[in-house]
Formats: sequence, C-alpha cells, structure tokens
Amino acid sequence: MAEIHLANVGHSYEKKPASLDDYAVRPMEMVWEDGGAYALLGPSGCGKTTLLNIISGLLTPTQGRVLFDGQDVTHLPPEKRNIAQVFQFPVLYDTMTVFDNLAFPLRNRGVDESQVRRRVHEIAELLDLTRDLKRRASGLSADAKQKISLGRGLVRSDVAAILFDEPLTVIDPHMKWLLRSKLKEIHQQFKLTLIYVTHDQTEALTFADQVVVMHEGAVVQIGTPQELFEKPRHTFVGYFIGSPGMNLIPVRLEGDALVTDSTPIPVDPAAIQRLSGREKLTVGIRPEFLGYSPAPQPNGVPARIQRVENLGTFKIAVAQVGEQTVKAKIPEKQPISPGDGWLIFPPEQTLLYQNDEMV
Repeated sequence: MAEIHLANVGHSYEKKPASLDDYAVRPMEMVWEDGGAYALLGPSGCGKTTLLNIISGLLTPTQGRVLFDGQDVTHLPPEKRNIAQVFQFPVLYDTMTVFDNLAFPLRNRGVDESQVRRRVHEIAELLDLTRDLKRRASGLSADAKQKISLGRGLVRSDVAAILFDEPLTVIDPHMKWLLRSKLKEIHQQFKLTLIYVTHDQTEALTFADQVVVMHEGAVVQIGTPQELFEKPRHTFVGYFIGSPGMNLIPVRLEGDALVTDSTPIPVDPAAIQRLSGREKLTVGIRPEFLGYSPAPQPNGVPARIQRVENLGTFKIAVAQVGEQTVKAKIPEKQPISPGDGWLIFPPEQTLLYQNDEMV
C-alpha cells in the first residue's frame, strides 16, 4: 500500500482557465494515509471521478503533482502506478470462469500458479464466490458479476491502492449493504488503501474512516462520519449529509443577537464574537438536535407547527420560525400536534456560518 499525496493538484478541461470557476477540480493539497479507507462524496458533477482519474493516472492534472510514497507519478500511466480500479459497471471476461477472471490479474504478472490458487480461493471465500468458481461469468447475475469485479481489484496483495468508482450502483439495496460490510471487513483484515467514490451518503458514511466531501470542484471538508454530522464546516456539508439535512436559517446581526425576520435565534455568544463581518450569516442546526415544547423554555424560539410526519420510530415536525421552514426530529412517544409551540435550540449544537463557512 502507499501514502498518496496530492500536491497543489488541480484540473481544468479549459485550455486556458481564467478563474477557479473554470476548474473541474480546484487546486488542493491533500494526503491519503497508507492503509486508510476514504470515501469521495458529493453530487454528480462535483469533480469526484475527475479526482479519482487523476490518482489512477487516467488523467494528467492541469497543475500540481501526484506522489505515491514520495515518488512523483504525475505523468505515469495507470499500469505503472501499481493500482487496482473497480468501475461502476463490471469489466469481466464473459467466456472465462469465475476462477480465471479472478486469477487473470495475477497470471498477467507472472505469479506462481500455487499462489494464484491460494489467493483466488481466499478472495472467493471472502466474497462468497467459492461455489461459482467453475461457472462462466456470462451466466451470472449482475450482483455476482460486480462481486467478481471487486474480487479482481482485491486479489492483488501488492497494489499501492484500490480505487472504487461508484461500484455498487447496479446492485440491489440488500446486496449493497452486504458488500459494504464485506469491504469494511476486508479493509480491517488487510489494511489496504481504499478510495471509494460515491454520491450516496449512506455508502460513504458506513464504509469510510475519513470522508472527503466535494462541492463544485472543491474539497469543503474532510472528517470522520461523526465530525461531518456534528460539526459540518460548510453549509453544503450540513445540507448534503443527514436525512433530513441540516436546517439552514438566514440571520442578521442586531446588536449582540442574531435574528431571522424579527425572531432571535440563540447561538453561543463566543461564535458571534468571532464574526469578521456581517455578510451572509446563516444559523445551522440538525433536526436531531432541535427540541420541542408546547410552552416557553430556555433557548426556546416561538414556532408554528404546520404538520407532523410519523415515521414509526420518530416524528418529523415541519414548523415555521418567522418566515423560515424548519424541521425537527421528535421522539416517537413525545406528544406534538399542529399549532403554536416552541422549538428549543441548544447553543452548543447551533452553529453559525459566515459566507457558508463555519465560524
């Protein structure tokens, strides 16, 4: 495995980029630790696959260098980087057996046949493919074919990194969960460097030790799933991660208080003191952290509950605070009904953003 260092790497598909808006991947400095499990998360078009292709060597960046364990590989093709890549759609030899498909990357490198058999059976056991080893790949289901594709990426033990480009898109939801769990198990067992591209937050948060969130070509936050949930450093992270996403309430500074319309929103005073200006101020709070009371409470904000959606284990209350719509995640057994009430904003979990960055 290898440490991967992106040194001021950026890429534009324009011949002469005039501004950062012309970059598909904006210049960045990033280190992927040896043996880490990373997810590149973001919506379609944010630059995830472009960045993955730069790491793999399918694309040479407009600027910067790609280093594997300190060695500059920026201009090396994929076959010289000693990486394995698993794509969204399975890349297999349909006329070969499952065994021969898994063995191909090893045989292509001249590995001794006894080692080939040992490694193929080891990976087949991990992916529950043992009983299919003698079958031709052409007769298998899409799920099984993608497992073979994953196996071809995992079968080599000498790779610098294994790159996954949305590999579970064509898999049914239950099989997705099983394969994510299996990849996590494999990572813990072999300490491989894994980089996993996805637009699915559930895939990213359940797979990775560190999640890299991208937005409009830029990396806006790198952190553990817990850090991204509890302390999103950019409003996009708060909005994109979570279901429902973070409530984002435009506010303005009046004296020492933050208000939306004419309603004060309680925020940690230390955050207000750190403000460097007054432009584009936003308060963010997760629906999970909002409380509800039918009567006034400390840190409470008057609200009108518009509707309540009962989802079995919890309720989603949709409320109006001033002119803003806010969602609160309420325990299933707590009474709540449409009408006037109070939403409770715990200051330690009510975050302040200036120009979309956390203060």
